[in-house]
Amino acid sequence: MKYLPLLTIAVMAAATAMAQPKYFTKAGKISFYSRSPLENIEAINNKVVSVWDVATGQIEFAVLMKGFEFDRALMQEHFNENYVESDKYPKAIFKGVIENSKNISLSDDNVFTAKVSGTLTLHGVTNPVNTSAVITVKSGVVAASCNFSIALADYKISIPSLVEGKINKRIAITVTIPAYQPMAAK
Repeated sequence: MKYLPLLTIAVMAAATAMAQPKYFTKAGKISFYSRSPLENIEAINNKVVSVWDVATGQIEFAVLMKGFEFDRALMQEHFNENYVESDKYPKAIFKGVIENSKNISLSDDNVFTAKVSGTLTLHGVTNPVNTSAVITVKSGVVAASCNFSIALADYKISIPSLVEGKINKRIAITVTIPAYQPMAAK
């Protein structure tokens, strides 16, 4: 009988943990686009890793810079060697929080607008990022997407003087998570 209160607390804690799991994906997508007079710059990376702790709202994304694919191999080479220096700075990482995560229910089909704030580390530089995201729950599948832009200068990404006036200094970024998966309890 003296173990009943402990058992009750353990069951309640387990139920709470199950109701507020962490979600992850290894198949997120990040693409970027920059329109410019010289040529448009566009790439996609389909191997984005993300973890979202529903209970706290903490969210993280990590992407290997060499995983971005371009239509032209030469553009991909220039991106990795001259612009983001992928050997020196192999990853970009976003760490942040979904500010209104307590208003998001993952148990029913719905679409939520979420406020996301955090920091993006790219090319060895960390800057704040604030944006809104759309989180969609449909038939038990949790998906998310957001758009934002960054200035290359904010991340100390230099544009060679030969093409400086012909390349846009801002990059539009789109993040798409087609399906988060609940993380297995340990």
